[in-house]
Amino acid sequence: MAFRSFLLLSLLIFGALEARPGFIEPWGKDSTLSLAPQEKEKPKLSLVAKGAEKIIWFHQAILSPVDGPRSHFRPTSSQYMKLAIYRWGFFKGYIKGCDRLLRENSDTWHYREIEIEGKVYKWDPVR
Repeated sequence: MAFRSFLLLSLLIFGALEARPGFIEPWGKDSTLSLAPQEKEKPKLSLVAKGAEKIIWFHQAILSPVDGPRSHFRPTSSQYMKLAIYRWGFFKGYIKGCDRLLRENSDTWHYREIEIEGKVYKWDPVR
C-alpha cells in the first residue's frame, strides 16, 4: 500500500514538473498548422484543377455576393476546397472539399472556434 502511494505521488510530482501552461505553437511535422491559412504561390495545376479553380472563382465572385455568405466555417467551404486542391491535387482536394460541404451546418462544434467581428465561426483549416 505504501509503495502504491509513493508511486502515485511521484507520478503526480513528475507530471506537475513537466506540465506547461497555455497553448504551445506546433513544431516539427505539425509546424504547418496555424490559425491563419498560409497563402503560398500557386502550384502548377492540372487542366481539371484549373477548371475547378475557375468554377470556385465564379461561385466566390458572382454567386456568393448575390446570395450572401452562409458558411459557418473559416476558411469558407469554397476557399477550403480551393486550398485543398492546391495542396493535395484535384482528386484528393475535391474529396476533402465535398467532405467539408457535408459538414456545413449550424450544429454545435466541439473543436476550435474563431471569433471574427463578434461572430463565432468553426475553425477547420486545410490539413
